[in-house]
Amino acid sequence: MLTALSSCMFTGVESTKQVSDKEVQRTIGELERRQPTMTVQPFRDSVPAWRIGKEFYVTDNQLRLIMTGADDDTTALVGQILRYDGYEAGSVLDNTAALNLKFTAPTGKTYVYRTGKTREQFTANFIIPLLIDLDIVHDVDSQLRGKEVFIKTPLWYDPSDESLRRARQFIKVRIDAVEPGNKVLPLRVCFTALDTGEKAFVWMSDPNATMHNRDFDSLFSLRDMHENYPDITDATWQRIIRGVVTEGMTKEECRLAVGSPKRISRLPDQAGLREYWYYDGGSYLYFVDGLLNQFK
Repeated sequence: MLTALSSCMFTGVESTKQVSDKEVQRTIGELERRQPTMTVQPFRDSVPAWRIGKEFYVTDNQLRLIMTGADDDTTALVGQILRYDGYEAGSVLDNTAALNLKFTAPTGKTYVYRTGKTREQFTANFIIPLLIDLDIVHDVDSQLRGKEVFIKTPLWYDPSDESLRRARQFIKVRIDAVEPGNKVLPLRVCFTALDTGEKAFVWMSDPNATMHNRDFDSLFSLRDMHENYPDITDATWQRIIRGVVTEGMTKEECRLAVGSPKRISRLPDQAGLREYWYYDGGSYLYFVDGLLNQFK
């Protein structure tokens, strides 16, 4: 739900100039290109190079459906660490044997994953569904642990119960650790807000993945993003940090505060350009000539 600060309409933003959509998008693009990034260098290790003892974290009990030997296991697999024990030749494809990968659970039980691939067909991006390569987790942890950065998302997760909450954005945090994540986003980045000591975490994608909307650079910034917007007053920036909008804010300020809309409707008339930004849950922003006029 979009909210406003009471008794603060136009405070600090009444002198903000009007800008066009093209100017906004051009400015955003230029600022994002200038933003320093720290793309996490991916760990790459193809199956033929896997060492005996390499460890994998189980994210889901449905692993029973894809591992031979796990289908009759009654123990909870999620959270267990499987140890790689090498491979063996399996079914023959075009006169070439496909590989079966062997794993051992802490209980001593052995599981087999039938890859359907020959030795030459593996790439460094090969993954086994529902398993997280702990070498990747440890490598990313070594790159990020202890770094002080600015978090770009207000969607934080509580470490105690993994519940989602809307918090602040664009504030300075310290990354405390990178841990195994879940079956969709395999990295869990734990951090502390430096001003309050509040602890939380976010889910992050594997550096080898093609999913860039949850990679490090989409979640964190190396410097204070307020520096990119010198025309935004300190009072308005504090609203943006809290995800708050108020009348008189520009479209750029609103986008920073509550994100991009799901849909835009423009209604030009004699009084000027009127524009609606629609969000999930029935929320909307209503702009007149580029300035926020009404919202829900």
